[in-house]
Amino acid sequence: MRFVTFERAGQPHPGLVTKDSAVVDLGPAGFASLLELIEAGQAGRSKAEQFEASAPSSARHSLAAVTLLAPIPRPRKLICVGLNYLDHAKETGAEIPKVPTIFNKFATTVIGPGANIVLPRVSKAPDFEAEFAFVIGRGGRHISAENWQAHVFGYTIVNDISARDYQRATSQWLMGKTFDTFAPMGPWIITADEIANPHELDIELDIDGETLQDSNTRELIFKVPDLIAFLSSVFTLEPGDVVSTGTPAGVGFARKPPRYLRPGEQVTVRIAGIGELRNPVIAEA
Repeated sequence: MRFVTFERAGQPHPGLVTKDSAVVDLGPAGFASLLELIEAGQAGRSKAEQFEASAPSSARHSLAAVTLLAPIPRPRKLICVGLNYLDHAKETGAEIPKVPTIFNKFATTVIGPGANIVLPRVSKAPDFEAEFAFVIGRGGRHISAENWQAHVFGYTIVNDISARDYQRATSQWLMGKTFDTFAPMGPWIITADEIANPHELDIELDIDGETLQDSNTRELIFKVPDLIAFLSSVFTLEPGDVVSTGTPAGVGFARKPPRYLRPGEQVTVRIAGIGELRNPVIAEA
């Protein structure tokens, strides 16, 4: 199942994308948001599935006729993992980490597919990072790695845009990572049952058709079970929390010469089994 948040008449709606590329509005099924559906657990999914099977025509829309927003436009937590691909750690010359490197992005970074990545006036080094992300379904604290599947609602795509000059200015990465529009997300959340093995997915990024990142989630150093166990040992994971698992090799700052984002470009991230996330790039006015 593919769940979305879409906009019609200026209002966000939770939706379900059907096999024939229609979007079923889940508002009439009693859900005010996709987060509310996730919080409802299996009962929420079942209710959405039942509604989709008999939804009136007024609740069905062509996917092409709606504007997709980020699946969770303002996540409670957007948690990110740094240096988590073996190939990326090697290209940067960093030591292979023994514990996950964790940072976050504020909710104001989140944009949906097709929305503009805005390059800030104050940065000279805006970079791209294709990332595979998982979404928490059932929350909790001190979750065992063995029980990870019971806590994952589904998977999505994130582009962890990064202002490298701000990121490197201090030992804390937050300010370089959390400019407005620096977390394109989507186009949907695909439920966990649709992905047989999240650690065997091709992931790539291109800019205007030029492939710059091309890897596979098997390169992840800390995999989904490890991350759930580590994060929940420190704080409570909640339904709808998004965990972006890191980026593979090929980022702009590691290239010689460095290759940063430029206005007028289009960035596309693709992950096998999930889909693709496209966003144009513009300069801040």
